Amino acid sequence: MSVKHNTICVLFFIFSNISLAQTIKGVVKDQDNNSLFGATVYNSTNSKSTISNEDGTFSIESEIGENKLIVSYVGFTPKIIYVEGNSSDLGIIVLETNSLDEIVISGTLRQVSKLKSAVQIELYTADFFRATPKASFFEAIEGINGVRPQLNCNICNTGDIHINGQEGANTMVLIDGLPLVSGLSTVYGLSGIPQSLIQQLEVIKGPASTLYGSEAIGGVINLITKLPENVQPFNIETYTTSWGELNVDLGAKYTLKTIQGLIGVNYFNYSNPIDNNGDGFTDLTLQHRISIFNKIKAKKNSVAFRYFYEDRWGGEMNWNSDYRGGDQVYGESIYTSRIEVFGKYDVSENIFLQYSLNNHDQNSVYGTTSYNALQTIGFLQGVYSKTLKNHNLLLGATYRYTSYDDNTPATATKDVTYLPGLFVQDEWKLNDSQTLLSGIRYDKNSIYGDIWTPRLNYKWASKDESAIMRLGFGTGYRVVNVFTEDHAALTGAREVVFTEAILPEKSWNINVNWNQKLYSKYGTIFDLDLSVFKTVFSNRILPDYETNPNQIIYSNLDGKSVTQGVTLNINSLSANGLKVNLGATFIDSKIIKNNETEYPFLTEKFSGNYRISYTIYNPKIIFDLSGTVIGPMKLPLLGALDTRDSHSPVINIMNIQSTYSYKEFELYAGIKNIFNFKPPSNSIARAFDPFDKGVEFGANGQVIATPNNPKALTFDPSYVYYSNQGINGFLGLRYQIK
Repeated sequence: MSVKHNTICVLFFIFSNISLAQTIKGVVKDQDNNSLFGATVYNSTNSKSTISNEDGTFSIESEIGENKLIVSYVGFTPKIIYVEGNSSDLGIIVLETNSLDEIVISGTLRQVSKLKSAVQIELYTADFFRATPKASFFEAIEGINGVRPQLNCNICNTGDIHINGQEGANTMVLIDGLPLVSGLSTVYGLSGIPQSLIQQLEVIKGPASTLYGSEAIGGVINLITKLPENVQPFNIETYTTSWGELNVDLGAKYTLKTIQGLIGVNYFNYSNPIDNNGDGFTDLTLQHRISIFNKIKAKKNSVAFRYFYEDRWGGEMNWNSDYRGGDQVYGESIYTSRIEVFGKYDVSENIFLQYSLNNHDQNSVYGTTSYNALQTIGFLQGVYSKTLKNHNLLLGATYRYTSYDDNTPATATKDVTYLPGLFVQDEWKLNDSQTLLSGIRYDKNSIYGDIWTPRLNYKWASKDESAIMRLGFGTGYRVVNVFTEDHAALTGAREVVFTEAILPEKSWNINVNWNQKLYSKYGTIFDLDLSVFKTVFSNRILPDYETNPNQIIYSNLDGKSVTQGVTLNINSLSANGLKVNLGATFIDSKIIKNNETEYPFLTEKFSGNYRISYTIYNPKIIFDLSGTVIGPMKLPLLGALDTRDSHSPVINIMNIQSTYSYKEFELYAGIKNIFNFKPPSNSIARAFDPFDKGVEFGANGQVIATPNNPKALTFDPSYVYYSNQGINGFLGLRYQIK
C-alpha cells in the first residue's frame, strides 16, 4: 500500500507542476485604446516569445515562480512586467508612445501618423543619435541613410548637407518647421545646433517647394526641438574625447503660473592643435562656441529664442590671432554671431500663425581675403486647415524678407529680396486604403518674378498597414547666392568668375516608395523601406574648377543635370534587446551638355549606414556598433599635372560604444573611427606655400610649370571629402532629475 501511495503522490506532484506551467494572457493597446497588432511579448525567464493578434491579444507560456515579460512595439516605449507563473490574465497592457515617434508634420504641415502620411517621411528620434556622441547637428546626421554632411574646406571644416547626391544648397534645414537655417547659415550655422535640442528629426527626400518654397529643391530636414512638457526637470550631459574636445549640455524646465519653459545651454571647446598628417596645417578646426536656447509655451502661444556665438580657426600650426588677415602665417578665422526668434500662435482650431526672425553676423578672413557679411531673414506664415468629408484642405500664405550684405564685389549694394507666396493643398482619402495628395504654390520673387511649383502624391496601404506604396511627383526651384552657399569661392587662391547673370535653378522629381513590415514567429519585427528616385535639373548652377585652375567659374548650365538612384532601409527590433538598422543608397549623378556626359564633384556613387544595438536589461547596459560607408567621389584636381587621386577611396567609419545606466545616471564610453581612416596628407595642394609666393602665372591666368612648381599647382584646400580626425576615444556622462 505504501508503494501505491508513494506512486500516487509522485504522479500528483508531477501533474500539479505541469499544471502550474500555465500561459499568461493579455491585451496590448496604445494610449488611445487602439489594439496593437504585432506587438512583441518576450518572456526572458524561459526565452519564449510571441506577438499580439489583430485585436491586440496574446498568450505566452509561463514558468513556475516569477516571470519577466518584455512587451514592445515599434514607436512605443517597451514595458517590463514581472508576474507570477500562476497569473493567467494580465488584462490590458498600455504602451506609451516614445516621444511622438509616430507623429510627423513635415509632409503636410499638420500632425499625422507616419503610416497615414501620403508623403514619404523618414523619422529619427533623440535616441537614434545616442549611438555615438556628436557635438553638433551637422555631425549627428551622418548616421542617416542617403544624408551626408559634406566638408567643403580642409582648413576651416565648414560644410553643408547632401541628400541623395544633391548639392548642399538644395537642402532646406528647418527648425520647428521654420526657415532659420538658410542662405549664409547653410554653411556657417549648421555646427551651432546642439544635438541635445533634438526631439525628433524628419527627412523628406526630393522637392518640397510646394510647402516650403525656395531651397527645398532637393529635400527638407526638419529639426523639431523638445517641448517643455516632455523634458525632465533638470538634465546634464557632458563628454570629452582623446583629442581634447569638450562638450557640455545643460537643460532645465520651469513653470510660471500658466507658462512652461525650457532652457538649454550648449558649450563646446576644442583648443588643441594637432597635425598628425604632417602637412603643417591643423587636422581639425579649433572651435569655441556657446548656444543658449529658451522655449516658452503658454496656452495657444509657443515662442523660442536662441543665441549662438562661435570662434573657429584653422591654418598653419603656428597661427594665432595676431596673424589674422596677414600674409605671414596662413589662417582661416571665422567669428559668427546669430540671434533667432521663432514661434507659433494657434488662432483657432483651424488657423495658426508661424513666424521667425534671425540675424546672422559673420566676420571672417581666409588668409588675406576678408569676408564680412550680415544677413537678416524674416518669415511669416498663416495656415488654414479644414476637413470636408474625405478632404483635408490646407491653405497658406507666406511672406519672406531677406536682407544680405557683404564686402565682396558681387554685392556692391545691400541685396534685399521680398518673397510673398500662396499655396493650397488637398489630401483626398479615396477609400480606406488609398489617398491622393495634390498641391500647388505660387511665389512672386521681387527679382525673378512669378514661380509656380506643383506636386502630386499617391498612397496605397494594405488593410493592416503592413504594406504601403507611395508615389510622388513634384517640382522645385532655388534662387542662388553663390557667396552664401559655396565656401570654396572664398578659400584658397582661386578667383571667382561669373560668365553671365545667375538665374534660378528648376527641377522635377519622381519617387516610388514601398514599405513592408514583417513579423516573425519569434517576436522580431522587420521594417523594409525601398525607394527609387529621379531628379532632373534645368538651369543648374555648378562651379567649374577645371577650365582654369586659378579660377572658379559660375554659369547657368546649358543642358541638364540628372540624379537618380535607389535607397533601401532595413530595420529590425527583437524583444531580446537586439536592434538592427541597415541602409544603403546607390546614386547615378551626371551632367549632360552638348551631348556629352560629365560627373559632378564630391557626389558619392554609394553610401551606407549601419547600427547594431543590444540591450541587457538588468543591469541595463547598451552596446552600440555604428558606422558609415561612402563610395568613390570625383575630386577637384588642379590640372593635368596634379598627381593626387581623381577619386576618393571607399570609406568605412566604424564606431563602438557601451552605455551603463544606474538610476538617474548614464555612463558611456567608446571609440570613433576605429579603423583610423584619414584622407591623404597631400590633400592641401602646396601647403608649404599658402600665399602662392612661388607660383608663376601665364598671360591667360594658367599656372606655369617651373622647377619650383613642376606640377603647376596653387594653394588649394578644396580637395576634401572627409575629416582629417582619425581614431579617437570618448567618455561621457548623462544625469537626469526625474
